[in-house]
Order: sequence, then C-alpha cells, then structure tokens
Amino acid sequence: MLDAIVLSLAKTTLLHHFSKDQGLDRDKLLVLHPQLAQKGASFVTLNKNGNLRGCIGSIIAHRILYDDIVSNTLMSAFRDGRFSPLQEEELSELTLEVSILSAPEEIEYKSYEELLKKIIPHKDGLILEHGPYHGTFLPQVWQQLPKTEDFLEHLSFKSGSNPSIYAQNPKISRYRVESLEARFDEIKTL
Repeated sequence: MLDAIVLSLAKTTLLHHFSKDQGLDRDKLLVLHPQLAQKGASFVTLNKNGNLRGCIGSIIAHRILYDDIVSNTLMSAFRDGRFSPLQEEELSELTLEVSILSAPEEIEYKSYEELLKKIIPHKDGLILEHGPYHGTFLPQVWQQLPKTEDFLEHLSFKSGSNPSIYAQNPKISRYRVESLEARFDEIKTL
C-alpha cells in the first residue's frame, strides 16, 4: 500500500530547492518510513492547471526509493526537456503525482495481433525496446489513449520510431503502478 509520505517527500524536495534550505534529514526519514529505504522505481509527474508540466522517472529499481523520488522530482521540475524549469510562483498551481512501478516483465508474442490480445488496457504500463528505439507509457496514459492500437501507435512515436516497428517484434515489457496524486497545497510537508 502506497503511503502519502511519497507525496510529502516530493513536495518538500521542491520547497527545499527554492528555499536553498539544508534539506531533509534523510537518515531520520529512512528510519521513520522504512519503505523509502527499499529499492524502488518511481515516476514523478507535475501537472499545472490540468496540463503536463514535467514527468521523469525510473523504469528499473536501481537505488532506494527515497533517492529515486528526490531525484525524479528535481528532474521533472527542472530537467524535463519539454518544459522550461519550474518557477517558484508555479508551485500553488501544481498537482503532484508519484507512481511506484513494479518490476517489468517481458511479454512473449509472435505477432502484432497476439500482442494486442496480451496487453491489459488501463492496467499495463508498457516499455518498447528495439535497437536505438526506447520508450515507455505509464498506465495513466490509457486515459488519453483508451484503444490498444492507439496506445501502441503513440508508444512507437515516443520511442522515436513509428508503428511499422511492430512488424519487427520489438521487445515489449509490462509493469504496474501504484500512484498517489494531490494538489500541491493539500500535501503535508516534512
């Protein structure tokens, strides 16, 4: 079960960035919230007035969840190449979402039609990998692209390719997420 601490950690990370404060007491938080000391993969999504403002994450757990959330929060706010760096005056307009990913599992398939049957819409996040092409969509993207064919088409574009890539049977993996979302002003600080 995902704990609201993940949202508090993301919010407080942003506040400390702007205040140039010393930051959080990492060791104390790891003792108080042992789930943050476990290896984990997260995505941090910032929305401003209902529109995407930044989204960066890790697909594979390669560090403890605390470090992953802090890093992805800062990357989403200040290093997402699709957006200018977040400004302090925007904070009150933000909604934060933190998603924790399960370990990816490869989907075995022999044809595009078989792949379509194996994907579970609104549950599966997908990763496409093929040579230089690589992209992922969180399960939340199903809200904008509810048809499996559309989801896969846009995933191919995000990876830098196009839908013809599926004729080459690229590696497709699935994962699930637990996520929490709240308006910035409604999240407790640490």
